[in-house]
Amino acid sequence: MSITAADVKSLREKTGAGMMDCKKALAEVGGDQDKAIEYLRKQGLASAGKKAGRIAAEGSVVASISNDGRVGALLELNCETDFVGKTDDFQNLAISLTDLVRDQNPATLEDFQSLSFGTGTVENIIQASVAKIGEKITPRRFVRYEVSKGIVHSYIHGGGSIGVLLALEVSDESIVSNDKFQDLYADVAMHIAAAAPSYLAQSDVPSSETDKEIEIYKEQLRKEGKPEPMLEKISLGKLNKYYQEVCLLEQPFVKETKLKIKDLLLTVGKELGAEVRIPYFSRFVLGEGIEKKQEDFAAEVAAAVQG
Repeated sequence: MSITAADVKSLREKTGAGMMDCKKALAEVGGDQDKAIEYLRKQGLASAGKKAGRIAAEGSVVASISNDGRVGALLELNCETDFVGKTDDFQNLAISLTDLVRDQNPATLEDFQSLSFGTGTVENIIQASVAKIGEKITPRRFVRYEVSKGIVHSYIHGGGSIGVLLALEVSDESIVSNDKFQDLYADVAMHIAAAAPSYLAQSDVPSSETDKEIEIYKEQLRKEGKPEPMLEKISLGKLNKYYQEVCLLEQPFVKETKLKIKDLLLTVGKELGAEVRIPYFSRFVLGEGIEKKQEDFAAEVAAAVQG
């Protein structure tokens, strides 16, 4: 019988095994789902299936920079417990996967899972690691930056709890080895980790977001008794303060708050005789946005005592 994509998807959901492994198992047993599950279990490939529904919010954020400093990648790899996230096996897997993102430049997580890795694919290796480590492992997100003239720099905080990837472009590449330039990108990366900007510049903030902020400001001003004709002007002034909170270039530099990041770039650039700009940056917080299971150990013990 022919094996459909729906058959493969169904088996994968039941077992947590890799897509290609599911397809092969179905082909081996003539499309029978139960026999395919048994086949995968015998191969040691379905052992991860029971872990498919678990919450993986621990792990590590890892960075990888090329030797010439022009290409970098940042990856969040999740597991279930902090203990496993700190093991050598998990950390080595995270580093290898981040190197692969840097070198292969996959477009999506799906493309990434299909990349050749060792004797199989990324998906195969992750499934094998799940079977070995005993926890669900999930590559959650990644970014990759590349510059022709400049540097890609990373900063990892708290052993992988926060990761920053920063790209800087320069008009004169000779300044890349300058101490002041190196201090600049190190400082900006640490600033991003601490100040948590959401956007690079004002122009990156969606109009829907700024419109919402202005309406909030107007309503606040109405309650304060401000005249209606003045609301727009005052609200726009408040919006500048909002930009300083969410836009990297508008944020006050954490080490010298009288200086905005955009002014810092300009000042250092002038000192070195070159233009310095930030085309993009990313900041990953481990487990951010994942709803973690809250354990009530007191209730668990009480329930065990009662029966």
